[in-house]
Amino acid sequence: MAKKTVSQPVRGSTSGRPIMVLLDILGQRWTLRILWELRDAPLSFRALRQRCDQVSPTVLNDRLKTLRELDLVQREDGTGYRLSQAGEELESTLLALNHWAEKHWAGR
Repeated sequence: MAKKTVSQPVRGSTSGRPIMVLLDILGQRWTLRILWELRDAPLSFRALRQRCDQVSPTVLNDRLKTLRELDLVQREDGTGYRLSQAGEELESTLLALNHWAEKHWAGR
């Protein structure tokens, strides 16, 4: 399975710039939710699907495939899926963004 590189255009992005690729991937439905649910511990496919409001298995498989190709998620035998080191680094950035949003937009 070939890994996607940041120079490859993705869904509407012709620049291939790393930030545009990242934002495009994160903007796909369910991607952020999957990363969010994996932030604390590995989850089986079934548990991840339940936490993602019963997202369709096809969509979940597609998103996990993309996240694995980008080395944000890894599959572990016996436990399911977990964030990779790169995924954990991204998660800390997303948590900082979450804190910012709560500070500036809470209660709006």
